[in-house]
Formats: sequence, C-alpha cells, structure tokens
Amino acid sequence: MEAAIQTYALPLLLGLGLAASTGLRTFLPLLMLAVAGRFDLFGIELNDKMAWLVSDAAIAALGVATVAEFIGDKVPAIDHMLHAVGLVARPLAAIVAAYAVFGEMDPIVAAVAAVMVGAPTALTFNAAQGGTRLASTATTGGLGNPVVSFIEDVLAFLTVLIAFILPLLIPVILALVLWLVWKLARKLKPRSAQTSAGS
Repeated sequence: MEAAIQTYALPLLLGLGLAASTGLRTFLPLLMLAVAGRFDLFGIELNDKMAWLVSDAAIAALGVATVAEFIGDKVPAIDHMLHAVGLVARPLAAIVAAYAVFGEMDPIVAAVAAVMVGAPTALTFNAAQGGTRLASTATTGGLGNPVVSFIEDVLAFLTVLIAFILPLLIPVILALVLWLVWKLARKLKPRSAQTSAGS
C-alpha cells in the first residue's frame, strides 16, 4: 500500500499541482521543478528521461523565460498575447512537468497519465485566469492587470511550493485557488454585468 502511494498517488498529486500552476504561469513551475531536481530539494526525483531539465542550459533558459513572462504579463496588450500563446504552451508545459515527476511509473502509463492530468488541469486554470483578466480589463481599462498578474504569480509559486512540501493538500489548495480566482473575477466584473446577471 505504501509503495503504491509513493509510486502513484504522491506523484499524481505533485503532477496535478504543477499542472495547475502552469495554467497560471508557463515557465515558473518548470523552473522551480528543475531547481528542486538539480539540488535534491523536497525529495523531488525526476523521470530519467527528463534529466535534461536539471542541466545548466535548461535552468538558465527557464530562468530567462520566467523573468520575461513575469515582466511581459504586467504590460497591457503583451499580457493578452501571452494568454493567447498560453492556450497551447501551458498544456504542453503541464504535460512535461507531470511526466517529469512520474519517475517510478511504467513509461507508457507515465506518458498517458501526464497527458490526462497535465493538459486538462492547465487549461482549466488558464481559462479561469483568462476570465479574471477580461474582467480586470473591462473594469479598469487594463490598469489593474499588473496587480492581478502579481496575485497570479504568488498563487502559482505557492501552489508549486505546497505541491513539493505537502502534495496531499493539493486537491484542497486547487479548489481554494479556483475559488479565489472566481471571487476576484466577480469582484472585477463591471457592475452593469453583475446587475444583469443578478436580475
């Protein structure tokens, strides 16, 4: 039983947390995973086929991409472009992240599980982020988007950190994150839309 938990349950929960985070930020979860794998943090062990992720070149590239995404997402118009690109990039990043932590599974099972866990989860959180961003743009003319973006940065970072430390909490954390994003979107929704929705 304990072996099954170590082999399947905990990696699936970790993969779920990473996938959800990639729905908010494409590169930050991969960077955190690469650094954790490189320095043996939190007991993270990567799939042998994903050893390239902990290389100097990969970590440097992910670091640059993370900073570029962090800055670009605070700039009006560029943030919408990043969201559009994210519809493709984020599910792929989620699949890579999930597959990387399914190290002790059969390779075919790991690949199928990574697709089933990674892509839908990332798309769900990416869609939630898109709704919040549209509401912010409609309410503040885009001026509030950098603040919303920073909140998303924090949520993505904390979700990965919790997935590393306490993966069993991930289902609760993801439900909470979705609820927070939904509440933020409703708060930013124009009053006229709220009134018509309530009537």
